[in-house]
Amino acid sequence: MRKFERLYEGTVTQGNPTLLNEIYTELYITESESGEISNEHEVRQIETQSRRAATEDTAIKCNDIFRPLPGQDKAIRTVLTKGVAGIGKTVSVQKFILDWAEGKENQDVQLIFPLPFREINLMKDKKLSLTDLLHVFFPETKEMEISSDEYEVLFIFDGLDECRLSLDFQSNVRLCDVIESASVDVLLMNLIVGNLLPSALIWITSRPAAADLVPSECVHRVTEVRGFSEPQKQEYFRKRISDQSLANRIISHLKSSRSLYIMCHIPVFCWISATVLEKMLSQAESGEIPKTLTQMYTHFLILQTNIKREKDYEKKVTDEDMILKLGKLALQQLVKGNLIFYEEDLRECGIDVTEALVYSGLCTQIFREELGYYQGKVFCFVHLSIQEHLAALYAHLSWTNHNRNVIDQITKQSSPSKEKDWSQLNSSESVSLSELHQRAVNEALQSKNGHLDLFLRFLLGLSVKSHQILLQQMKLKRSISDSSVLKTVEFIKEKIRTIDSPEKSINLFHCLNELGDRSLVEEIQQYLKSGTIRETKLSLSQWSAVVFELLTSEEELNEFHLNKFVKLFSLLDLAEKHDVFRKMLPVIKESRSVQ
Repeated sequence: MRKFERLYEGTVTQGNPTLLNEIYTELYITESESGEISNEHEVRQIETQSRRAATEDTAIKCNDIFRPLPGQDKAIRTVLTKGVAGIGKTVSVQKFILDWAEGKENQDVQLIFPLPFREINLMKDKKLSLTDLLHVFFPETKEMEISSDEYEVLFIFDGLDECRLSLDFQSNVRLCDVIESASVDVLLMNLIVGNLLPSALIWITSRPAAADLVPSECVHRVTEVRGFSEPQKQEYFRKRISDQSLANRIISHLKSSRSLYIMCHIPVFCWISATVLEKMLSQAESGEIPKTLTQMYTHFLILQTNIKREKDYEKKVTDEDMILKLGKLALQQLVKGNLIFYEEDLRECGIDVTEALVYSGLCTQIFREELGYYQGKVFCFVHLSIQEHLAALYAHLSWTNHNRNVIDQITKQSSPSKEKDWSQLNSSESVSLSELHQRAVNEALQSKNGHLDLFLRFLLGLSVKSHQILLQQMKLKRSISDSSVLKTVEFIKEKIRTIDSPEKSINLFHCLNELGDRSLVEEIQQYLKSGTIRETKLSLSQWSAVVFELLTSEEELNEFHLNKFVKLFSLLDLAEKHDVFRKMLPVIKESRSVQ
């Protein structure tokens, strides 16, 4: 109870953690069809999920994940819970354990062993038995006979996406005895498959991209954490902020920007927004209240560096030095797909561990060090989006302050044939800002799983005028001309006109939004308002704008009529129908029914 009753939002080391039971807001969890993998950036998945009416799925309370739904008679041994970064998987695990420890729920379970992958990784080179492994993490178990049926046991493996073990489910190494030694990956695999302790319950959490690391035949139920529903978003702010009129102003401000309000499905984003807006709306702060994602994250970063100044650390750590080093780490690990870092990852970026301790002490809400049961050091950014923002800021500052083009280094790093050492990030090739942006756009469009989409939004958003003022304290060496930004806007519009994928063009509209250009969307809004859209022959980029507008509007897509957009749709020839249908596919996929 002592270990799990407090929630440290963003930080482990600061005082004043919140009691979990005071702030916990029930998340929207549903049973998922399968562990199918989405190849979109997680923020796009959130935008998609925000469209779904809550009536479509059966919600499952966190404490009921091992209980069959009405009408199901299957026994559930292994549950896989998937959800994007920061959506609340780990907090759900914490709440499940706390309710159990307080004697409220799941009292048929006698023992719970939480084993986060980020800590199991530290044991990856060891050979030991399951009993030994438990003795390392839970010394209290030395007196227990775990192998008998005397105890109902639950193992919780949190963060499968952070696993750095090679889990080979094709392996023929069978382990049935808890005192038989093997490598840690073989132990886990045999436990999950059910060779070891077949009566034990297993709960695995993962981000969607890694959910298929465990074969579907080993999983009896897949659930999905969808984050906060509309009422839960508001409940969170009212619990988090004691001044209710301020809470209402924050909610109204977020609702006025659709791209920000959609992000509030992610609890971590609610926490970032609450941190920034509570300060900006409660004081006579000068400056523009953030309306875009980039503005919100840059304000958050500035708040953090201001907190750093209040802590009386050695003066030799400058803001710029700290942000450049953390940004380099963020970008390098983003390209590799890592959210969790160990000492060797930091050394690769020129950060020694004593520096890392200073950084995690200075900006506990951005970058933190965790000491697990096993007392090994684990480092991480508080959320993937903070890592993406810092990576973009690093790329931006490398260009403005040192005339370096780090975008091409990403390409070289991600393509093994052209692999270069990351220490050679001082690319001597000089490029203009619009060329840097164009290369970043092309790189993001080529990414199969959209993992650079949010990085791109941030990188472009950092070049607008309001950001130059915000970033002055980072000692920007040169200002950015309006003509560079205009060139980037035109390049993106050209891409929207020519790329074939409606999904990929949606992120480009978000990029235009960050750059302050809404001309394409406003033109479509006029057509929709006046009802003339059916008579208008739309270009490819206008069709993309229609899709973007419909997917980010507040209205639920219950019934979608193609006739509203194309006059006499039924009279078009098959090729034209097919063309319209393909352009509107993202909207069709999200509608309950289509006419």
